[in-house]
Amino acid sequence: MPVPASATARLLAGGTEGPRALRPMLDTVLDALATGAADRGGPLPPGGPRAVARRVQAAAEPVLPTVGTGAHQALHTLVRALAAGAADPAEPHCTAHLHCPPLAVAAAADLAASALNPSLDSWDQAPAAGELETLTCRALARLVHPHRPNPDALATTGGTEANQLALLLAREAARTAGATAPLRIVCGANAHHSVHRAAWLLNLPAPLTIPTPTGVLDPARLHDTLAELPGPPNPVLVVATAGTTDTGAIDPLPPIADLCDRHAATLHIDAAYGGPLLFSDTLRTRLHGLDRARTTALDLHKLGWQPAAAGLLAVPDSAVLAPLAHRADYLNAHDDTAAGIPDLLGRSLRTTRRPDILKIAVTLRALGRRGLGDLVERACAAAQHLADLIDSRPGLDLYARPAISTVLFRPAGADPAAVAAVRRRLLREGRAVLGRATTYEGLWLKATVLNPHTQPSDLRALVALVEGSTP
Repeated sequence: MPVPASATARLLAGGTEGPRALRPMLDTVLDALATGAADRGGPLPPGGPRAVARRVQAAAEPVLPTVGTGAHQALHTLVRALAAGAADPAEPHCTAHLHCPPLAVAAAADLAASALNPSLDSWDQAPAAGELETLTCRALARLVHPHRPNPDALATTGGTEANQLALLLAREAARTAGATAPLRIVCGANAHHSVHRAAWLLNLPAPLTIPTPTGVLDPARLHDTLAELPGPPNPVLVVATAGTTDTGAIDPLPPIADLCDRHAATLHIDAAYGGPLLFSDTLRTRLHGLDRARTTALDLHKLGWQPAAAGLLAVPDSAVLAPLAHRADYLNAHDDTAAGIPDLLGRSLRTTRRPDILKIAVTLRALGRRGLGDLVERACAAAQHLADLIDSRPGLDLYARPAISTVLFRPAGADPAAVAAVRRRLLREGRAVLGRATTYEGLWLKATVLNPHTQPSDLRALVALVEGSTP
């Protein structure tokens, strides 16, 4: 029997009746989130993968019943199961990855984006969202390039897509300039794996990878590498990193930029992790030289407290983005564009695109630069405090002082097998989520502090958990 039109309307999130349909469901979701978090009782569900799988199967099956359970029961059951089985980055002992606890205001804005569901591939699908994206991207690009008249940025799904776009733009710029040799990419061994993957996807030669035994790209080694490459017109892209995934280290950006100028190489900086230091008056100096990059990757679902996805690629001038121009008559016909309808298709390699910019715009407006800068400073200060605690313990070794908010440490004298065993034991017990990082000195436990509300007592307890799990 067909569902009456009036009943169908009550199922939709948009339109004038949408908020009325959503409101009671939000109460159900919020109750399920709270109940699930209580069920979990810590940063990670205990028992390991098999135990989690059993609990999810019990809640989710049958996945496609013949007759549905109804919205509220389905929401409560599955949201509770998801929360109970989550690695919750809001828990101070969940510090393994660059996976932030999102701000409530950003999550609320994300609900509005989902309810309205604009698609940013044509103006007639996203009239207001397209304009908001343009304004917000340009405002963030001005943080990176404050002295340029026309900086711009593209919204991406994260640092990986931003890095891929940067390599694509460099390749196309070289072709436009008449280069006949393929683009050569030079990066440090500390560069994000997405740089190598992007080169593969774009059918470029594998990047020339410079060893980074100190964790950062050495300008002297970079000079030697660039000096051995053929000069112009053979195109070269140097990739530097401002906040490595493993240690949070920041490459020496000014001398790297100087070398790029000297050797006529293009510079891309992957600041997916470190970019939000720009919000802070006291920490932004760590990114001196960032404005000299032709392309810069940013990612606010790391140190920006946004729900994923919230990436950007910033450029000093919107003309850099010209190679992305594309025409599809049903989305950006010539006569529509000539009549003044904005062309959104060249703002991404994707077609259908959700308005991830809304949560970013709401957060920027709600907190302002200083408010976000304060959160960045709090997270970085907590990481420094954790390093102090580790340094004071004779049974623990500290890798280095944190450059941003990542701290590497391990039990004193522990071999890689012992370090890995400590991490897995804490994961199985659901008591702490620590990452792992391999440097030239071996394997380390990794704590990436992204919760700005982490207290000294939380950090002391985390250190005690590692000490208590060490054979």
